[in-house]
Amino acid sequence: MRIIMRAVLMCLVIVPIVGLHAQTVPSTRAEMKLSFAPVVKRVSPAVVNVYGSRVEKAALNPLLNDPVFRQFFGGQFPQRDRVQRSAGSGVIVDKSGLIVTNHHVIKDMTELRVSLSDRREFAATVVLLDPRSDLAVLKIKADTPLQAVEWGDADRLEVGDFVMAIGNPFGVGQTVTQGIVSALARTVAGVGDYQFFIQTDAAINPGNSGGALVDTDGRLVGINTAIFSQSGGSHGIGFAIPVGMVRVVVASVKAGHNSVKRPWFGAALQSVTPELTESLGLDRPQGVLVASVLPVGPAFDAGIKQGDMIVSLDGVILEDIEAFGFRFATKLLGGHTKVGLLRGKANLTVSLALAAAPETKPRDELVLKGRWPLAGATVLTLSPAVADELGIDGVQEGVAVADVAPNSPAANLGLQKGDVIVNVEGQAVTTSKGLDALTKQRQYYWPLVVVRRGERITSKVGG
Repeated sequence: MRIIMRAVLMCLVIVPIVGLHAQTVPSTRAEMKLSFAPVVKRVSPAVVNVYGSRVEKAALNPLLNDPVFRQFFGGQFPQRDRVQRSAGSGVIVDKSGLIVTNHHVIKDMTELRVSLSDRREFAATVVLLDPRSDLAVLKIKADTPLQAVEWGDADRLEVGDFVMAIGNPFGVGQTVTQGIVSALARTVAGVGDYQFFIQTDAAINPGNSGGALVDTDGRLVGINTAIFSQSGGSHGIGFAIPVGMVRVVVASVKAGHNSVKRPWFGAALQSVTPELTESLGLDRPQGVLVASVLPVGPAFDAGIKQGDMIVSLDGVILEDIEAFGFRFATKLLGGHTKVGLLRGKANLTVSLALAAAPETKPRDELVLKGRWPLAGATVLTLSPAVADELGIDGVQEGVAVADVAPNSPAANLGLQKGDVIVNVEGQAVTTSKGLDALTKQRQYYWPLVVVRRGERITSKVGG
C-alpha cells in the first residue's frame, strides 16, 4: 500500500533551546526530578488563544453551489448565512498588546477574538498580514500592560536541544508539550516562501498554529506552523518558523508599515546542483550562484558579478538557496551586510547595503474583467518592489499576476500568482493599464507570452 505524507497547516510548536554547551545530562535522582514548571509559569501568560469567524452566504441546496445549476436560476436562488470559524494560538510580543500568529489561522476571517491565559477576552484587529512568511500581527487593547514573551535566538539551537510547544490544540485550552529539536533548516512545501523551519518532536496538533516554541530558558525561538501527518494529528514531526523572521515582521509594525519591508538584493540567484558543482570544480553543493545582476541595485553597487558564488552572510555559511533566502530576508533595513563570495578560486567579501526594493513605477493594481481568458486575474505593473514581493527573478518589464480568482477564466487558463505577462498579440506589455486596454479589443485569439519561474511560455488563447 502506498503511503502519502501530506503537510498539514496547524499550530506547530517547535521550541529551540540554548546550545548544547549550556546543558548537562541529569546524573542524580534529584536532578531527574527537576521540572519545567517554573519556565511554563513564566511563559504561559504570553501565549493566547485566537478565534476567528466570518459569515458567508450558502445555497440551501448544495447542488446550487455548482455554476452549471446556478445558470438556470439566473443567479437568484435561496441562500442562508453560514458561519465559518477558525481556532489557533498566538504569542504576545509587546506589552502594548501586539500578538503574532500564523496568517493561515486568521485568513479571510472578519471577526477576531483573543483569549488570555487568565481567561480575559478581547476583540482583536489585524495590524499586518504577511502571507510570504505565514505570519500575521494582531492588536488588542487591555487596561494594563500585558506580559510579553522574551526573545530567543534560533541560531543557537542545536539538534537534540529540549524545547516546549505551548498552544491551544483542538481548542481544549492552553497546553504544553515537550520534546527536542529534531532538525534545523527544514523545507516544508506549501508553507510560505521562506523554507527554513525548525523541526521538533514536541506534540503539535490542530490549534497549535501560531503558538510558541520556547527553549528551556523560556525564550521564544519559533512560531509553530505545520506538521507532517497522515491523520491530521501529531506524529512527532512538527515545524516552526524561526524567531528571526518573527522579529522582522514585528519590526515592520513598530516602524509604522502596513506590510513587511525586507532588503532587496538586486540579482537573480540559482541553486547549486550536483552537475553545477562538478562543472565548477567544487567539493560539494554549497552556496548560491549569481545567475544575473540588475544594472541598478545593491548587488551591482557592491560589485557582485554574474557567476559569483555566494557562500556566507555576515560570516554564517550558506548551505543552499533556501538558507540565503531566509537569512537575507531576516536582515533589518539600514546599514550593510557582509557577503562572502567565491569568484573563480578567489575568496572575496563585499559590503552590501540593506535597502528596500524601489517602486520605480506605480503598480496600478487592477482586476481584469470581461469575456476574455485573463478575466479574474489581479495584475500589477512590474517594478523591483513588486518583483521582490512576489518572488519574481530575472524579469524587469511586464505585468505581474498578484492573484487569480477561483473558477475564473484566468484560473481555467492555468494562470498563477507570480506569472509575468510580457507580450499580448505581438505587443510588449509594460503596464497593467495597457494590458487592461487590450482586453477591450475583440479578438478570436490572443497570442500570449508569459514568464513563469524564468521559463518563457508562448500560447494562443481564445477570446
